[in-house]
Amino acid sequence: MAMIFDRIAVLGVGLIGSSIAHAARESGVTRVVQLYDADPEVCQRARELGLGEVFDDPAKAVEKAELVVLCVPVGAMAAAVEAAKPGLKIGAIITDVGSVKQAVVESVGAKLPTYVYFVPGHPIAGTERSGPDAGFAALFHNRWHILTPLPGDEREAYAAAVDQVEEFWRAFGADVERMAPDRHDVVLAVTSHLPHLIAFNIVAMAEDLESVTESEVVKYSASGFRDFTRIAASDPTMWRDVFLNNKDAVLEVLGRFSEDLAALQRAIRWSDGDTLYALFDRARRMRREVIEAGQDTSAPNWGRDRD
Repeated sequence: MAMIFDRIAVLGVGLIGSSIAHAARESGVTRVVQLYDADPEVCQRARELGLGEVFDDPAKAVEKAELVVLCVPVGAMAAAVEAAKPGLKIGAIITDVGSVKQAVVESVGAKLPTYVYFVPGHPIAGTERSGPDAGFAALFHNRWHILTPLPGDEREAYAAAVDQVEEFWRAFGADVERMAPDRHDVVLAVTSHLPHLIAFNIVAMAEDLESVTESEVVKYSASGFRDFTRIAASDPTMWRDVFLNNKDAVLEVLGRFSEDLAALQRAIRWSDGDTLYALFDRARRMRREVIEAGQDTSAPNWGRDRD
């Protein structure tokens, strides 16, 4: 793989940031990876792991970097840009990995100087683990990365910057698609944000139920509840910011979900087996489509060794 950027800077060394550092080294897309995290312990761990050149100052971390990747929670991105701004070089490309795009476009775009290019993005990849030790180079292999270029920017230099960011993510093995920021937020509200909200709520509800003890819930966790706990183990700071910054799309989808859930409740109450079967069968077909699209495995038990 040919080098795309001489230096890149990664602000935020969690799962995504550390995975970018690993993938950049493995793919050869850059000569130097410069890192910063607001947590001194994370910086120290990044040094111990040899993830790149680690700095204690965000402005120093972005100096001479041709690409700067914001890997902090959505609610912290504007502050991260403000802190790093003095070190940004003329013509640098700024991108991000936030799972909300319209709010990031507005908050980050307002802080950036005119001499840099902002190309928002979102890798549809992750695990429930967090921190610099969680990262690995293959995280982005065969995963989608959505770019949401700024609407209305017709500059040739900006178009070239978008192409470079796309090439960067493709070098990591990702499939790249471009989408309008507001469209991204609606799509992700359905495919990611609402499922996480449901998982958080179900796990918290199970903990609060007085009819069973917590030990029984844990001991007899079947695959459904167990998988909810995996989702609910995700970084609470990140997900708090997701819901606060994508509230309109999430509330719209949540309203539709609540209506459909009420219809299911009525079907159960009135023993309407036909309605239940029709919905379950339709949902089952969706599972097959996900597998056929390469977004999951058809191996029994989701590829686990045992239940």
